[in-house]
Amino acid sequence: MKPLGDTFVALVKMVIGPIVFLTIVLGIANMHDLKRVGRVGLKAFLYFEVVTTFALAIGLVVVNLTKPGAGLAVGSVARGDVARYAVEGEKLSWIEILTHAVPSSFVGAFAGGDVLQVVFIAVLFGVALAGLGETGRPLAALLDRVQAVFFRIVAIIMVVAPIGAFGAMAYTVGAFGLRTLLPLARLMLDVYATMFLFVFVVLGIIARLAGFRILHLLRHIREEILLVLGTSSSEAALPRLMEKLERYGCARSVVGLVVPAGYSFNLDGTSIYLSMAVLFIAQAFRVDLSVGQQLAVLGVLMITSKGAAGVTGSGFVVLASTLAAMRVVPVEGLALLLGVDRFMSEARAIVNLIGNAVATVVIAKSEGAFVIPERSAQREVEGSPSYAVGTEGSAA
Repeated sequence: MKPLGDTFVALVKMVIGPIVFLTIVLGIANMHDLKRVGRVGLKAFLYFEVVTTFALAIGLVVVNLTKPGAGLAVGSVARGDVARYAVEGEKLSWIEILTHAVPSSFVGAFAGGDVLQVVFIAVLFGVALAGLGETGRPLAALLDRVQAVFFRIVAIIMVVAPIGAFGAMAYTVGAFGLRTLLPLARLMLDVYATMFLFVFVVLGIIARLAGFRILHLLRHIREEILLVLGTSSSEAALPRLMEKLERYGCARSVVGLVVPAGYSFNLDGTSIYLSMAVLFIAQAFRVDLSVGQQLAVLGVLMITSKGAAGVTGSGFVVLASTLAAMRVVPVEGLALLLGVDRFMSEARAIVNLIGNAVATVVIAKSEGAFVIPERSAQREVEGSPSYAVGTEGSAA
């Protein structure tokens, strides 16, 4: 059974470099669109960074308190001696991270699968491409198509995810007993509880401060939430979400900017999951991360989490890239999460969707670009049967 899980992890690692590179390059290259809207773009990115960093920090705090991976005796799940990861973690310093991030070869960074070096190259490439202006637009468009191909590859890989999950789970339970299921169940419970609190406490407070109610917004986008629940991808609801937010009262110009940008830079659910998953694997492999190393994890996640687009399975790729970048926690530890990752993907996608909806309304209100719908449109917002015959985009 073990080769099934190992092969799937290898497939995921295979696409890490190209996806991280393309996502960062396109994110930087397309920032010229945000410069055109000036203040709105700046507000959106400040909001994204603050909220996603807060989500990452919450995940780290919760998993440090609950320690779901501490009871999982994995022994030799990873190839080789697990103790070497702990030794490398003790020796790893900020200076080594910074100096190692600069590759000696452009191709070598991809061939060696070193994610930090790929990130360094991607940032330089993206800045240079953005600096070319209109001259660089054809290349950016080409890279966008290439990125679509790689996300399609991820979708193909995810087709065999059940087989990989079966093999990994069967090996883990067969080798270490049924007791291994309890820590995984605890991790799932911790992730769901953390996301629930994040939505109704953190986002609820943000919504209240901005002058609207989170429950009212959730009722308005309930159909999109159900769509995401069925597909495990927040991207599936992107067009409908933009239309619904316009009906809710947000100006079309704000919706058109904040929502697409949020799908790359404001993934609250994925951020919570990533930080909790990294520490769960570290606990399972008895890798004791210091406060400084956990802050380093937070810093790396602030970069790699921006590559977790709303595509099913991409969060797992980002998790693999984070572990590979840190070189402290074994990437092979991903096999532990294969069996339960699918059950948490719906929660990640739903929180991502809600987080972007809240962000759009907050930015629209701060810009004075929010129009309270007319009485008939208000009934649509509140979900009455009249919504079915409402005029599309009436609030805008």
